[in-house]
Amino acid sequence: METPVPYLGEGLSLLSAVLWALAVIMFRKSGEKVHPLALNTFKSLLAFVLFIPTIWIFGENLFYPAPTSAYIILLFSGVIGIGFGDTLFFNSLNLLGAGLAAIVVCMYSPFIICLSTLFLKESLTMLQIIGVILIIFAVLIATVEKRTKSISRRNLVLGLMCGALASVCMAIGIVIIKPTLARFPLIWLTEVRLIGGVGTLLLILLFHKKGSKMIDSLISTKSWSYTISGSLIGAYLAMLVWLAGMKYTQASVASALNQTNTIFIFIFAGIILKESINVRRALGIIFALIGSFFVSFG
Repeated sequence: METPVPYLGEGLSLLSAVLWALAVIMFRKSGEKVHPLALNTFKSLLAFVLFIPTIWIFGENLFYPAPTSAYIILLFSGVIGIGFGDTLFFNSLNLLGAGLAAIVVCMYSPFIICLSTLFLKESLTMLQIIGVILIIFAVLIATVEKRTKSISRRNLVLGLMCGALASVCMAIGIVIIKPTLARFPLIWLTEVRLIGGVGTLLLILLFHKKGSKMIDSLISTKSWSYTISGSLIGAYLAMLVWLAGMKYTQASVASALNQTNTIFIFIFAGIILKESINVRRALGIIFALIGSFFVSFG
């Protein structure tokens, strides 16, 4: 697509990565006080509310004339990807810290490729296979280290499990709507997915035996600045910029540039959160990034 500014799409995709990285740091700070489920509910609900006027500004329609099957698929994608995937990611973030969680969630790309191969009959190239192996190696080299004072073995195992499950849920949420992406407006797609995610999260909070305590952790938090800024930057601004980047450049280029959020999270975690940056984690981030690029461009 012809752009009004050279490399506009590439610049927006890179900006999206920076915004998401900042949001992750805010979520990490907020997660010290707020339960992951309550944090995800607030983040998703705020994004849902903000996308309503955004749809109107861009001349779209909330009730787009799409088949019922499209609505069902998008809502289910929101349930899996936003309702469960994002909650698991926030839990992994709390357990592992921002830098390590960012490396673990790079497993999202291999899961996308594997599921696309199985269910969408897409072929897997040798370069993509190498990329998958590099990402798995990156997770291993970054997490299999001597006992650390900052992360207990229990939190490490639980964090890895939550991060892996988050990647699976996010991958499923994207793969099932992949055939739909080219047929309908992206902003409308995003809003319908948010409805599925928000609805699921509200139901879980309503019927969970500790739901009231989870909500209290949100209401009574003294970290509203982190909660609101993280939600605004990550769930809304980063999403808008991501959509714009996808519009003005090739999807493969945009996704590869989006993946650089791992580098920015790693850097911001060291500067802002004072998380340790050792050789293993530095190597892990390098291998994860190279693997992600191979998966995207392979």
